[in-house]
Amino acid sequence: MGEQGASEPKNATKSSAGRMKRVGSAERVGSVERVGSVEPSDGAGPGTGTGSGSGTGSRTGSKSKARLTPTTKPTPTPTPKAKPTPTTKPTAKPKSKAKPESHLAMVRRARRINRELAELYPYAHPELDFRNPFELLVATVLSAQTTDLRVNQTTPALFAAYPTPEDMAAAVPEEMEEIIRPTGFFRAKTKSLLGLSAALRDNFGGEVPGRLEDLVTLPGVGRKTANVVLGNAFGVPGITVDTHFGRLVRRWKWTEQEDPEKVEEEIAAIFPKSEWTMLSHRVVFHGRRICHARKPACGACPIAPLCPSYGEGETDPEKARKLLKYEMGGRPGQRLSPPPEYPGEPAPALGAG
Repeated sequence: MGEQGASEPKNATKSSAGRMKRVGSAERVGSVERVGSVEPSDGAGPGTGTGSGSGTGSRTGSKSKARLTPTTKPTPTPTPKAKPTPTTKPTAKPKSKAKPESHLAMVRRARRINRELAELYPYAHPELDFRNPFELLVATVLSAQTTDLRVNQTTPALFAAYPTPEDMAAAVPEEMEEIIRPTGFFRAKTKSLLGLSAALRDNFGGEVPGRLEDLVTLPGVGRKTANVVLGNAFGVPGITVDTHFGRLVRRWKWTEQEDPEKVEEEIAAIFPKSEWTMLSHRVVFHGRRICHARKPACGACPIAPLCPSYGEGETDPEKARKLLKYEMGGRPGQRLSPPPEYPGEPAPALGAG
C-alpha cells in the first residue's frame, strides 16, 4: 500500500508535468504569435517565429531590399559594352573607301566624257571669227588675256585696215594700237602682230605655214596658238591647252600637270589623234558654259556622274541653271558670225550693247 501510494503521486507528477510541458509549449507558441502580431516594431527578422511573425520579418526584409535597390542599379554601367562600338567603326572605314582609280579606268572614263560632250555640243567650234588662216592667226594672238567676244568685236575694223600680212607689216604702230586697244595689252600685241606679219612676208611668201615647227618661229606664237591654227585652218589634229582646258582636265583627274606642254602630252596619250581638235573645242565649250572657274554649275552638269570633283560648285539644280552661260543660259554666244548649226544668237558688234 505504501509503495502504491507513493507511486501514484509520482505518476501523477509525471502526468501533471507533461500537461504543464504541453501547456508551456502552447503558451510559448502563443506568445510568439502574439509577439509577431502585436509587436511588429521589434524588427524580428526571419526565424524569430512562425506564422504572422515570419510574415512581419519578410515585410521588413523587403523594405530593406527596396532601399538598397537604387544604390545597386547604377553600378553595372553600360559604358564597357559601348566601348567596342567606336573602336570598330574606324577599322571598317578604310574598307568602305573606293580603291584608287587605275590608269585604264581613268582612260575609259575620259573617253566616255568626250562622247558625252560630243552629244552635248555637236556644234562645238572655234569661237573666233575668221575667214582664212591669217585672220585666225591674228585673232588667236589677240585673244590672250581677253575674251573671244572682245576679239571678235575688234577684228572687223583691224582686217578692214590690214587685210594681208604685207598690209599689216607696213602699219603705223600707233594706229594699230588704237584699233586693238579694247583687247588689252595693246602695245605688246601690236608689236607681236607687226613682227609676225613681217616674218610671214619675208620668210613664208606672205602665207601662213601649215607646220608646227614653222608657226612657233613667228613672234608671239606658241604651241597653243599654233595648234589652234593647225587644227582649224589646216585640219591638222592638235590639242589646245588654254586656261579652260587645263582647269577641266585637272578637275576630271586626267592629269595633275600644270605646265601646258606636259598637259598636252598626257592628254594626247589618252585619246586618238583624230579626236584632238574636237576634244579641245568640247572641253573649252564646257568650261565656258557650265564648268566655270570660280563657281561651276555642278547641279546642271550632264556629266556630273563622271566627274570626281562634283560638289566644288553649286549642286542645287535650280541655282545651278542660273549660272549657265551663252546659249546654255539663253544668251548670245561669242561669235558675231557663228556657224549655221550654232543654236544660240550671234554676239552683238562692238558698241551695239
